[in-house]
Amino acid sequence: MIIHCTKKMAAKFPNVQSEPQIETSPLGSWHANLYTFDRRQCILFTHDETRYSLFYPGVVKSMLDNFDEFFKGMFLGSLFAIGVPDNQLSRVELALGKMTFDSCTDRSVLGSMNTLKPMIHSRVCEVENVMDLDLIEMNYWLTDIPMGTSTKAGFGWPQKDMKALVANL
Repeated sequence: MIIHCTKKMAAKFPNVQSEPQIETSPLGSWHANLYTFDRRQCILFTHDETRYSLFYPGVVKSMLDNFDEFFKGMFLGSLFAIGVPDNQLSRVELALGKMTFDSCTDRSVLGSMNTLKPMIHSRVCEVENVMDLDLIEMNYWLTDIPMGTSTKAGFGWPQKDMKALVANL
């Protein structure tokens, strides 16, 4: 699995390639961007094909040092929250594979991420501190926002599209 990192995100990892990597995961690749809310580093992940997005506030160095496990746990937890069956979760865990990083981003995906940022900010303003957010509820809400993609006309539903992608494993 490939994580396409923005410049801010790439600065956090020592092994980010500048050349495009070859995708080997049947689940496809993701984009990651680093934001700051309430003086806390937060990461927004967006799946390239489905625009399924995950938000995580309060990222610390120890999480970045063990990024594979951090991302895998967050992604599998979000799939469980949207009702993906256990047998499919096992297939997803196997399909994720080894994580690689590059700095080759796609403008369409970054545009989707930029659309989500003010929406996330509005949810952050509802709580006293970004660390008080209910992450399950937040990520469920993010995946239930219709998003435009460059691969199909009109808008898609990230939750529905990710469920279909996972079911085809």
